[in-house]
Amino acid sequence: MDSWRLLITPSARGAWNMAAEEAILEHIGRNEALPTLRLYAWEPACLSLGHAQPVADVDLLRVKQRGWEVVRRATGGRAILHTDELTYSVIAPMDEPRVAGSILESYNRLAQALLLAVKSLELPVEMKEHVGLTGNMPPTNPVCFEVPSSYEITVNGKKLIGSAQARKKEGVLQHGSLPLTGDLARICQALVFENEAVREDAARRLLERATTVESALGRAVSWERAAQAFIHAFEAQLGLSLKRGELSESESRRADELVREKYDHAVWTKRV
Repeated sequence: MDSWRLLITPSARGAWNMAAEEAILEHIGRNEALPTLRLYAWEPACLSLGHAQPVADVDLLRVKQRGWEVVRRATGGRAILHTDELTYSVIAPMDEPRVAGSILESYNRLAQALLLAVKSLELPVEMKEHVGLTGNMPPTNPVCFEVPSSYEITVNGKKLIGSAQARKKEGVLQHGSLPLTGDLARICQALVFENEAVREDAARRLLERATTVESALGRAVSWERAAQAFIHAFEAQLGLSLKRGELSESESRRADELVREKYDHAVWTKRV
């Protein structure tokens, strides 16, 4: 069994959450940190945009009125409203066997661990391979959980986990969201639509195509129980020994720098 670091970090602002991921990746690239599984949450609620997603998709006034924040991810994909969820990230060097090979190969390996985790929560999940965009799904759709993806984990035909991966010279970063409870259609209040009828239609479509753990299971599952399910599944499926750790002083300092210089700065957030 290979040892990875397990980080369980307190709920934090979106800018810090994204900065911490980049700081960890930089340290892994310099062999100053072990491959890491991080489990975390967001406070306050935060809309994250994909790396190349236009900020014009966001209704900034509505976001501000609701006390939400906006951040841009290092990974691609579409917008996600992070609230009432468990977020995971896997950060590892390129030659780590669990993330080696093509993007799809590594995505599939990690998806098997995610699948085992949600199965252990008694959800009747399945994984759909190589799903493509279909008929009435415009490629410009701004909502992540409405856009099909490869190795998609679904329950009763509805998307349950949204993940994205980025490959940098320092290594691989994959992160994703498991919505535990709440109204997934809230994200439509944060995005720009032609009119209110179009907004309502988008909300309806989203609820037809995506779900939360509570909606699928009929009862609530705590963040702590979901986190334990992820830990056990990653160890069992990927042959890992996860050792609880903390960010190093160097990683924490770098994360704070990246908040100030990048993730909390309009030059990054509004660059597209």
